[in-house]
Amino acid sequence: MIRAHRFSLRWRVAVVLGVGSLLLTSVLALVVWNLASGYMLRQREQSAVRQAEVNVRLVDESLRTGSEGLDELLKGLTAGPDTTILLFRPGQVLTGGRQVDPAVLPRELLDLGRAGVPAGQRLIVGDMPVYAVTLPITNADGVYVEVAPMLQLDRTFRFLSAVLVAATVASGLLGVALGSWAGRRALRPLTQLTNAASRIAGGDLKARLPAQTDPDLTPLAATFNSTADALEQRVLRDARFAGDVSHELRSPLTTMVNASEVLRRRRAEIPGTAGRAVDLLTSEVDRFARMVVDLLEISRADQEDGPTLEAIDLGSLVVNVLAARPGPPVPLELASPAPHVLGDRRRLDRVVSNLVDNAERHAGGAVRVAVLRRGGLAVLEVDDTGPGVAPDARTRIFERFDRGTRAGSRGADTGSGLGLALVAQHVQRHGGTVHVVERPGGGARFVVEIPEAER
Repeated sequence: MIRAHRFSLRWRVAVVLGVGSLLLTSVLALVVWNLASGYMLRQREQSAVRQAEVNVRLVDESLRTGSEGLDELLKGLTAGPDTTILLFRPGQVLTGGRQVDPAVLPRELLDLGRAGVPAGQRLIVGDMPVYAVTLPITNADGVYVEVAPMLQLDRTFRFLSAVLVAATVASGLLGVALGSWAGRRALRPLTQLTNAASRIAGGDLKARLPAQTDPDLTPLAATFNSTADALEQRVLRDARFAGDVSHELRSPLTTMVNASEVLRRRRAEIPGTAGRAVDLLTSEVDRFARMVVDLLEISRADQEDGPTLEAIDLGSLVVNVLAARPGPPVPLELASPAPHVLGDRRRLDRVVSNLVDNAERHAGGAVRVAVLRRGGLAVLEVDDTGPGVAPDARTRIFERFDRGTRAGSRGADTGSGLGLALVAQHVQRHGGTVHVVERPGGGARFVVEIPEAER
């Protein structure tokens, strides 16, 4: 199913305001055009008719008195080089001024003049707009026609229409610009709210909305900030509680770890059921010790403002972490050149260690570790060949104390669920993401993506 593209709210406001401005200006432009053009056209036609009436009386008087020099009179009556006067008499057509073929004049217009009815009509003669006025001659059988030019009026109409069209288009564009500006300004508090909420979701519990002077926005900012304060205090209380509990557990835990080491060294002297109980006890003590260490790490991370960032060569960091681990070497794939990130070295060390530990405890060990560059991101991949992670658990395994279906699918040592939670928390503090996908050929692939630093 194809989904229609939907513009943002800011652009919808801009478009609506632009279209509204365009429609309003178009209506006003049409009104101005009709009023102005109608008025100027009527004035020009009335002026031509009045001039023709004056001229026809002079011609009529000349015909009544039988004066000679009618051709010179017709030439003298022309108001300009583009004006034409035609005198139709039986078997004769006299012309003055600009020469025009009498055949271009409509027969209906001439017939009205012969019938004694004054008439006028707008025409195009020789690519020039004109207004032809026809008047009867009372003292002779004939028709007086005066063709007045309207070229100047036509130029005025063209200029006026260009100005109105340009003003209409400019008004629409200005409406869009004003709508965009107004929408951006009106939605700025919403943008600030979104950014603050995103920062809080990313672990920055000190993100707040700035103080608002608008009375409509002040309650929103105050409510959001008070909610963020309450959330920060609750998270800090939980972190302090986890830290306090972990610290209180360290003393008895140290005693338990030392005792389990004694039992582990003397395991050969303890046969049968008692020996199996010792094995179970020492493994649980080891898991308990890891959980306390992870709890201390999480509580410390929750109470810190943010990581101390420095430029780090991610390839060298991964090489050093893998080299410090006991056991057989893990196949390593490095991009050339290796990506650099702005990060906290201690936390990134812990990310790599926890992912490799997770593969060892749940999938028999990592079979590939890769440091790649992809679309402006530094990418860390850790592959294993274990049973993989079910699709419905690929998000849940990064939650604290999650075991879920991994208890049956990722080996007997399910752990406390804090190792991957620490990975997600540290990666999130660096502005990155972590997820797990199915490895080609079977198994799981844990993928960490962190924005690459500029060199």
